[in-house]
Amino acid sequence: MTVTAEAPLGRMSRASSLVLTPAVVAHRGASGHRPEHTLDAYRTAIRMGVDDIELDLVCTKDGVLVARHDLELSTTTDVARRAELAHLRRTVTVDGVAQRGWFVQDLTLPELKTLAARERMPATRPANTAYDGAEGVPTLTEVLAMVGAESARRGRPVGVLLELKHADHHDEIGLPLDAPLLRDLARHGLDHPWARVTLMSFESRILRRLAERTRLPVVQLIERDEPVTPEVLDGIDDYADGIGPHTSLVLPRDDRGAIAEPSSLVREAHRRGLTVHVWTVRGENRFLPSNLRHGDAPDALGDMAAEVRALLAAGVDGVITDHPEAALAARRSPA
Repeated sequence: MTVTAEAPLGRMSRASSLVLTPAVVAHRGASGHRPEHTLDAYRTAIRMGVDDIELDLVCTKDGVLVARHDLELSTTTDVARRAELAHLRRTVTVDGVAQRGWFVQDLTLPELKTLAARERMPATRPANTAYDGAEGVPTLTEVLAMVGAESARRGRPVGVLLELKHADHHDEIGLPLDAPLLRDLARHGLDHPWARVTLMSFESRILRRLAERTRLPVVQLIERDEPVTPEVLDGIDDYADGIGPHTSLVLPRDDRGAIAEPSSLVREAHRRGLTVHVWTVRGENRFLPSNLRHGDAPDALGDMAAEVRALLAAGVDGVITDHPEAALAARRSPA
């Protein structure tokens, strides 16, 4: 049933989460307000009061993990303007898709550190471009140090969700992600089951390896068009502690793009003891269900809080979002 004005989202029957208070997780930092994967984006999210920050990890040529969503750098840095790196532009096939540009795997950390970060979606988030060039690309160890310092300063622990990107590709080029990951976590004393660290990937091979090498929780991410049958959940339960599905797998959309009643996914996952962290809730109309948009402008802000409330009512254990301040407000006022 599509949710209408006669059946407001906040009045859906509420399912139970596996955790006392579902987490609000800042997706690549407060990326609705700052260029993603910058220390400023993470600090902004922590100031807002998030429970956790989420970051994506890829590997440099010399084996250092850095926070980038993409291996290709031209969308989120000024690499295309750097004449001294022009010779590194090439075509690389990543997960079966040919891309042309400059790739993290081809740069050493000193080379990567010469780049300046910039906003990924300048047309959608023009205000964020005011921060273009203010920071570079942070390493995992720099982010962990910052989170530790901010946690101590604010008197509350801030968790970290680490997504390992293109893990199979990294294996193929001789830069496996798990070795530097576990090394960096150990360096910061975060390699024990009480650490506020969760390991995530869309690729099960690296998650299975990590499940054998660490007691940190492991989360299998799930694409929006991936069928999640009971058999699939049973297989995930063999090695993982949770799942990270696209929001539409929990709140299916009808043929008009409006959200409907929740699916059974959260209930089925919880039956197996698997937590559920959904991705990615964004505030702009273009990303929202059609019945939660305000006006026709695709980049105007819609009713993201209603989507968060519906996800919480469905019983999810965490909401990963670009606009954590709105998600936190919705969690405080669930009705």
